[in-house]
Amino acid sequence: MQLDMSRVSKQDLEDTYNVPFEACVLEGKVASIMCSYNQVNGKPTCVDPNLLKGIVRGEWHLNGYIVSDCDSVQVLYEKQHYTASPEEAAADSIKAGLDLDCGNFLAVHTEQAVRRGLLSEVDVNNALANTIAVQMRLGMFDGERSAHPFEHLGSKDVCSPAHQQLALEAARQGIVLLKNRGSSLPLSTKSHQTVAVIGPNSDVTATMIGNYAGVACGYTSPLQGIGRYAKTIHRVGCDNVACNGVQGFEDAEAAARQADATILVMGLDQSIEAESRDRLGLLLPGYQQELVSRVSKASKGPTVLVLMSGGPIDVSFAKFDPQISAILWAGYPGQAGGAAIADVLFGTTNPGGRLPMTWYPEGYVVRLPMTIMDMRANPFKGYPGRTYRFYKGPVVFPFGYGLSYTKFNLGLAHAPKDVSVTVPHASLLALKNSSMISNGVKIKNTNCDELIIPIHIDVKNTGTLHGSFSLLLFSTPPPGMWFTNKQLIGFEKVNVAAGSMQQVKIDVQVCKHLSVVDKNGIRKIPMGEHKLQIGDLEHSISVQASLEDINPARP
Repeated sequence: MQLDMSRVSKQDLEDTYNVPFEACVLEGKVASIMCSYNQVNGKPTCVDPNLLKGIVRGEWHLNGYIVSDCDSVQVLYEKQHYTASPEEAAADSIKAGLDLDCGNFLAVHTEQAVRRGLLSEVDVNNALANTIAVQMRLGMFDGERSAHPFEHLGSKDVCSPAHQQLALEAARQGIVLLKNRGSSLPLSTKSHQTVAVIGPNSDVTATMIGNYAGVACGYTSPLQGIGRYAKTIHRVGCDNVACNGVQGFEDAEAAARQADATILVMGLDQSIEAESRDRLGLLLPGYQQELVSRVSKASKGPTVLVLMSGGPIDVSFAKFDPQISAILWAGYPGQAGGAAIADVLFGTTNPGGRLPMTWYPEGYVVRLPMTIMDMRANPFKGYPGRTYRFYKGPVVFPFGYGLSYTKFNLGLAHAPKDVSVTVPHASLLALKNSSMISNGVKIKNTNCDELIIPIHIDVKNTGTLHGSFSLLLFSTPPPGMWFTNKQLIGFEKVNVAAGSMQQVKIDVQVCKHLSVVDKNGIRKIPMGEHKLQIGDLEHSISVQASLEDINPARP
């Protein structure tokens, strides 16, 4: 449970930390937002009226209720000592905009808070109204529960053939091919009839569904999945992912010498990364790296490293080891993960996944105190910055990386070279000030609905296999202090048959995608040359400000 205070700048809040939540409310129309345990800039989030009432309900117009993380109101009183009494904690949270408590703290202390005059009945009624309104939208007051359309849903509905097929397809599409030396993959059922399956994650089931998961409909472990394609020789090598000893290494090496191919299923699990568990480093735990290296040397056929994890792992040793033919990252692939891994290994599925985070080298964490939330690098203090948007140092694998069994060529079919940001005439004085122009036009001063740029890209599959390709569109703003290195502003996945071509359109919303945030937390569109990048393609768009015509020509 993280109870520490985070110091976050206005710039980082507006530019990074608030962004996904804002999108969930404004674009996803979520019905609920949860406040957390921690303090942000000295104030627990569940008693922050500027955050809950001012931003979430005020600026974003949440149509629903705000709920606490479980016992977080109790935590701010008992652990953080933010209030002098439990009644004050209850009153402060409800007045700040909290509607529902996960736990019994408000149920126990709210009435006394009202009696003490710390809280009004109007405050309580507002919280109840926000919660009950959502229940009404769900039909929870529409007569007998037996008549509710969702009342009779059960495991037969959750575990329908269509849903289980969806789980398999999601796992297939999520697998990322990180290395494939000399087209070692896919394996062949003719050439690789016997496969050694080795590693602490080689026959796991519950590990694959990660932290906070429901009841699976049924599992297929990696060993079981590979067993559908070839005869298997199974050795764990390590009893668990901690891999505290080398006792099983010789048996694993012997299995690799007998097999036509060797699959090492390594990585992490919920004993290392989960709620209340923070990783201490980025390397494989214990003696896992030694197991991988020893087995790959012993293997008479290709050696494939399959990694399960929720976060990045520094596998630089495997990336540059010529005896390790290929590397796959499966994440925590779900109940059908083993089948999906096998389908990718043997070519039933052509991998098309991309990394959702940067894979940093181990030395990165030494330079990144986890008590500092700053996104931007500070070279004077040796602070490297966070994420691909601000970090410029070496990486193991970059954000968005992923290979395929086929090859794709990209071509820019159409993209404008110029865009004009219209500013109301009332901003004339601001526009005349060249320094303000160079800093950018505030998005509130232009009509964002009209500022949409269509980008058309041709994707040609020049290989011999059908495959999917994920177009990742990045933008780099004009040079400026505190701006991002680049920013993912759009993506689209397209399936392309061998030898054919598909054209993909990605719309760039100028106010959302080409804007930056200044040190005061103000979002602006910087004037000048913005560079767009998709793979090896680059295209520049010149963004300039113009005055709105206040005397348009009359017909």
